[in-house]
Amino acid sequence: MPELRKDPITGRWVIISSDRARRPSDFAREKAEAHPGGGFCAFCPGNESKTPPEILAYRSNGSGPNTPGWSVRVVPNKYPALGIEGDLNRQGEGLFDKMNGIGAHEVIIETPDHSKTLAMLPEKGIEDVLWAFRDRMLDLKKDRRFRYVLVFKNHGLAAGASLEHTHSQLIALPIVPKEIREQVNGAKHHFDYKERCIYCDIIRQELEAGTRVVAENDDFVTLSPYAPRFPFETWIVPKQHESRFEDSPTHAFENLARALKLLLAKTDSVLENPAYNLVLQSAPLQEPSNAYYHWHIEYMPRLTKVAGFEWGSGFYINPTPPEEAARFLREAEIEVAVPA
Repeated sequence: MPELRKDPITGRWVIISSDRARRPSDFAREKAEAHPGGGFCAFCPGNESKTPPEILAYRSNGSGPNTPGWSVRVVPNKYPALGIEGDLNRQGEGLFDKMNGIGAHEVIIETPDHSKTLAMLPEKGIEDVLWAFRDRMLDLKKDRRFRYVLVFKNHGLAAGASLEHTHSQLIALPIVPKEIREQVNGAKHHFDYKERCIYCDIIRQELEAGTRVVAENDDFVTLSPYAPRFPFETWIVPKQHESRFEDSPTHAFENLARALKLLLAKTDSVLENPAYNLVLQSAPLQEPSNAYYHWHIEYMPRLTKVAGFEWGSGFYINPTPPEEAARFLREAEIEVAVPA
């Protein structure tokens, strides 16, 4: 029997249509495979002059800027969605509002190795990528024009990745996106009513029940949300209340890298290296949302298509109950690399 489930944070409804498909093998999908070589890549070492000058790079050998020798490199997007220079110049035209397209659009090149995916990196490599996210967010939040910094990753052509070399992107916006505003408002409503963070309440309940928990470590819990929009949608949430990713304690990044690598390894195993989108959801920059918002990472494999019903209704149809998805991921056996 299908179920309608309501997201407790945003109030969004989803349809869990379990009669359509349940198992990972039921989904027809495009694999997101890495293909070494095959032509010129501006993100590979030696081609640093083919990208805009780097904003940030982690180097261990003392090499100079815009030269080989880096482990993580951040550059402006060559074709940015928004421009960094200028004023917002907010205007109204009758009922309509507009402003200049001011923002920042950056690319985080996660490794110099063209053949590696994020899932293939060692935990320390993933941790360095997370530190790059943090460093760039801390820098961009100094610009009072920006209201939100969105960090996201598109892995595979079906997920919107146009370049093969593994990378993430960051866009600083002069407005708070509607999706984040709904999350923040929902979290504030819960806090005003119960004087507790709704994400903290969810963590407590999910850990007690266990049916939607995929994994946990000292600092993070990985879980399938109660009302997921997509099959095998999975969240990584800090156990301790933190509203902003960039303000997380330094010791947490090691365990976050461990949680993310485990999730990617399990989904690659169960779903056979799917295309996916990864989104870092953090509190708006200029708002006092510390008490009620709780940052987290959302992982969404591209297993189904969003079509007319979803666009017309705002509902999502998910053919896999989150309890089943969590069980498949929880029970997935993966090889654990032993450090040399």
